[in-house]
Amino acid sequence: MEVQSTTRTVHVATPQQRYDILIGAGLLGAAAPWQGLPAADHGVIVSNATVDGLYGAALAAALAPHHRRVTRLQLPEGEQYKDWATLNLIFDHLLAEGCDRRTVLYALGGGVVGDMSGFAAACYMRGVPFVQVPTTLLAQVDSSVGGKTAVNHPRGKNMIGAFYQPARVVCDLATLATLPARELSAGLAEVIKYGPIADMALMDWIESHLDALRAGDVDALAHAVQRSCEIKAAVVGADEREAGLRAILNFGHTFGHAIESGLGYGQWLHGEAVGCGMAMAVELSAALGLVDAAFAARLVRLIERAGLPVRAPAMAGSRWLELMRLDKKAQAGEIRFVVIESPGRAGVRAAPDALVLEVIAGRSEPRRP
Repeated sequence: MEVQSTTRTVHVATPQQRYDILIGAGLLGAAAPWQGLPAADHGVIVSNATVDGLYGAALAAALAPHHRRVTRLQLPEGEQYKDWATLNLIFDHLLAEGCDRRTVLYALGGGVVGDMSGFAAACYMRGVPFVQVPTTLLAQVDSSVGGKTAVNHPRGKNMIGAFYQPARVVCDLATLATLPARELSAGLAEVIKYGPIADMALMDWIESHLDALRAGDVDALAHAVQRSCEIKAAVVGADEREAGLRAILNFGHTFGHAIESGLGYGQWLHGEAVGCGMAMAVELSAALGLVDAAFAARLVRLIERAGLPVRAPAMAGSRWLELMRLDKKAQAGEIRFVVIESPGRAGVRAAPDALVLEVIAGRSEPRRP
């Protein structure tokens, strides 16, 4: 497959699938990114009203030479709709349109659209191809890569899903120009994550280029997306199904998922919860004696500079523990956290409940009487 010289390519190789992540500005309407995909009579673009209104027609036009029919489906917008009822809207569309097992799904949107489209693709006729076309920074650097697909359950985030790899990921950086500032900051949480867990040179780079990233500088975003995808591709290639190493990608997520579930899905953006969760996780790392207080303060400062919350909402300690015991890393009821074992290296450890609650209390808003 030939792509423009300005397009950056990251290769992902897992036991289930080998595919490319294409990164560049203007890819969505270009011809090259859509060549060489599985042949199919029908292509289905799954999106939401906002993103479909911005980019749906352009993607449909780019796909027209490759499919006899291209249809578009709009899902309701927001994390609160990442559920079974919305998932069934995809199945309803596929069945109503007579889609067969060669139909290709195109997930055009952020993490919610990508997760649900991927899960639908994994399930429909026991598996049809799908392509990730992420339009948020968070999806480009994290959720579109690696094959995790899921819906939420009222008692836990992403608890029902499948590992199912896409045929390709197409990251058009031009779509980030229409991203609200709050969404851009949410994506930066997942970019920042890769520094302390795997690459301190990246953390140094983010600190010096954060203003450019928040301003939407295309060159800075291209580097951030490429390096993030390179790190994730290496981890996923070594541990596709999260048997060990891949768990480090969940740095901040144990606390973050508890925030999302405890508040109600959609109150905080996923990246906002992860940003706050990283602040708590690095302070837990310091409390365990793994990193010093100066490093913890440095990371918290960077998270805050990115426009992310670093104080958690008030919630009873017992509720925190209840929610975190539903985390997928928990074993036999024991909560396990991704911690920074040294700058640039992460691991998974248990921690005493009392110490966890102490960190939560120090990093939470005071509870109202």
